[in-house]
Amino acid sequence: MTFAVKSAVEGGQLVEIVEANAVGPAGADSAKVVGVAGFDAGVGQMVTVYAGGVQRVKAAGAVTAGAKVYAAAEGQVQASGTNALGLALNAVAKTGEIVEVLI
Repeated sequence: MTFAVKSAVEGGQLVEIVEANAVGPAGADSAKVVGVAGFDAGVGQMVTVYAGGVQRVKAAGAVTAGAKVYAAAEGQVQASGTNALGLALNAVAKTGEIVEVLI
């Protein structure tokens, strides 16, 4: 899917709908996540968003393999929340490490 960018995004960041056909980095526990940005894109540009399958996303802290993951601030994933978006396929110990997420 392709969307207009309202707030700059980085490749690998979770993105959420911020207005009609436009995305920005997902916020903590967002229920509006539509997928993962395919590449860096600035305001006013178009970005390809990947949904489904296995996506690689930065963690906002420790995540256990097999745990449900949730959107965190700045388009990352975290191990707690209300709106689960996928399942962690690997474990990470700290912020910034890459989690493979089955969405």
